[in-house]
Amino acid sequence: MPLLLLDLDNTLVDRDAAFRAAVTAFLAEHALPAHDTEWLMTVDAGGYTPRAEVARAVHARYGERAPGQAVRSLLDRGAADRVVLSGPVRTALGRALAAGWTLAIVTNGRTAQQETKIRNTGLDALAHGWVVSEAVGHKKPAPEIFHAAAAAVGATLDGAWVIGDSAHADIGGAAAVGARSVWVSAGRSWTETAHTPTRTAPDTASAIDSVVGAPG
Repeated sequence: MPLLLLDLDNTLVDRDAAFRAAVTAFLAEHALPAHDTEWLMTVDAGGYTPRAEVARAVHARYGERAPGQAVRSLLDRGAADRVVLSGPVRTALGRALAAGWTLAIVTNGRTAQQETKIRNTGLDALAHGWVVSEAVGHKKPAPEIFHAAAAAVGATLDGAWVIGDSAHADIGGAAAVGARSVWVSAGRSWTETAHTPTRTAPDTASAIDSVVGAPG
């Protein structure tokens, strides 16, 4: 069966929207400035800033007004407890399964957090398997994590496709292992010069449908 490798955060699920909701609740609960939502989203950088660095920035800005346990909870579970799997993406995954594709999730991050997202959204019942960078000891775009994902579902990368929103981690990773790719642009323009995606799609459901309808 053909293999489809899918990024998790901001591809299968809108991680940034979930984290924004968590930040809004955190600021309100601790009587901190509501307009600091944008500051904290910038510091977080879509989850790419290490957790410890975000925590230090929050403590430096608010001191004792932001209790350590509350900050840890925000960074550990804020997004994980709020992410949802949209109807269009769920439907597109169903079409891929019906067409005989093997689905594997490839995500950077901490195992407990990422697996919480996968299970809370029901992706564990849709994907054949997944790999998390913390568990395998390699982060995208390293080839090793893509090979690990293929192995986890009993497949190879021959003829595989990668779908993701990150030009560096997802599309760069696909290029490194010779896989075809679809970049989920979400309205952005492609600016990378070292590599290019096989295709670009405005959203994840469209990306999945474009692959499922592609020749092997």
